[in-house]
Order: sequence, then structure tokens, then C-alpha cells
Amino acid sequence: MIKLINETVDYLKEKGFQSPKIGIILGTGLGQLIHEIEIISEVSYNHIPNFPTATVEFHKGKLIYGKIANKTVMVMKGRFHLYEGYSLQDVTYPVRIMHALGINCLLVSNAAGAINLNFKKSELMLIEDHINLQGGSPLAFKGVELLGERFVDMSAPYDNQMNTLLKSIAKKENIMLHSGVYTSVFGPQLETRAEYRMLKLIGTDAVGMSTVPEVIVANHLGIKVSAISVITDECDADNLNPVDVQDIMNMAAIAEPHMITLFKELFAHL
Repeated sequence: MIKLINETVDYLKEKGFQSPKIGIILGTGLGQLIHEIEIISEVSYNHIPNFPTATVEFHKGKLIYGKIANKTVMVMKGRFHLYEGYSLQDVTYPVRIMHALGINCLLVSNAAGAINLNFKKSELMLIEDHINLQGGSPLAFKGVELLGERFVDMSAPYDNQMNTLLKSIAKKENIMLHSGVYTSVFGPQLETRAEYRMLKLIGTDAVGMSTVPEVIVANHLGIKVSAISVITDECDADNLNPVDVQDIMNMAAIAEPHMITLFKELFAHL
């Protein structure tokens, strides 16, 4: 993997990706942050050596380098998922590339369903902890110890300083920002009533199909992480209606300006 990483990094440096400090992964329906960036360089995933290619129609598949709030950032517009047929190493490969180029902070967003019914559509949840139900680890491969500590401590996977700042910004900007536990499942099918009940019993506040692998690898590499879920549907097992994907996208679009405000204000403090 080290050889592959070096090939990818060399290509991106040639394209102008020089020493980004903050990495950003944009989730489903959450691509508008790029309009706030002074773009210096951008490359489609399918042009990058050794990079996976996003196959989901609402994940655009671009790596963007530029400045926002006077900070150099590297943005994934479109992410990879296990349900697309990728391995956990594929899904997290971009985090390793960001780290090799120089990031020391990672911000992640995702669309999620509310298991905690106090959370409503188009609200935000700051992830304070997570549960991995994806059936594997992105660190479970031969030679991982060459890239970082194999037995990574996960007692505090999300950075307390950044999370505290985000809460303070949300209060100042009058943005509803819940806090809670995010559970990541494999997908792509949504959950049954029984599965939603199980998720509630084990302490889930919001459920989705991403984020946890990237956070594990970020911790493996010593990168500080914060993550926000946009609540796009309410998973009430006793009153469950079929999910409308377009409604999910609409809810993400409503919440996105608030997420952008939080991220931009956070950048100014990093």
C-alpha cells in the first residue's frame, strides 16, 4: 500500500495539491461547501492513480484543493461505500492520501436516519461516539503496522476540542446541533422495523452507511476528527413509512447551509 500511496501523492502534488491542513469528506447531498472554497486545483477520481471511483449518482467524484477561511483544505466531493462493492481499504484510501499530503484535521459529514426521535428531519447531530456494525475493520490487513499502530485506541475517536468549538459556534449562530452516537451499517438496503428497534436498544441516535471506517483510519494516523450527521429521515419503528430518496436529498439541502456555517466558522479557529 505504501507504494500505491506514494504514486497517488506524487500525481496530486503535480496537480498542485501542496500541504493541505484540513481534510473534508462531504456526504450524500452535501456538496455545496465547495462554492465557499477558493479552488486552486481539482481532479476527478477516475483520473487519480490507484483511486476508487464513486458509483453513486449523487456522489460526484472530485478531489478539490483550495482555501477557505484562509486555511488550505482538501475536499472529497463524493465518498466511497462498502455497498458499492469496495473493500474497507478502498473506502479509506483517500484518508491515507490526505494524511500523506499533510492534513492534521479531518471533518466528515453524512446523511443519517434519526433513531432518537427527539431529532427531526433537516436538523444536525454532532457525532460524539460511534458503533461499527459494518462487519469489519479498515485496519485488518497484512502490513498495517507499517502505516501506524495496529491496536488503535478508540476511547475518544472524535476530537473534544473541535467538538466543543462546534457546539459553541452552533449556540452563537442559533443552529440546532444535537449530540449523539452514530451507528454505521453496511447497506445499501434500509433497515427493517426490527433492526431499528435493535439500533435503539444498543444506544444509537442516528444510523447511516459511512463515516466510521474513515474515522478509524484517521485515528490510526493520528488525525483529529469531527463529524456531523444531517438528519434526513426519522426511523420510528412503530410508524414506519417507505423512504423516499428524493426526500432525503431535500432534507440534506435544507440542513446544508447550517453545516456550512459550522464548518466555515470552525476553520477560522483551527
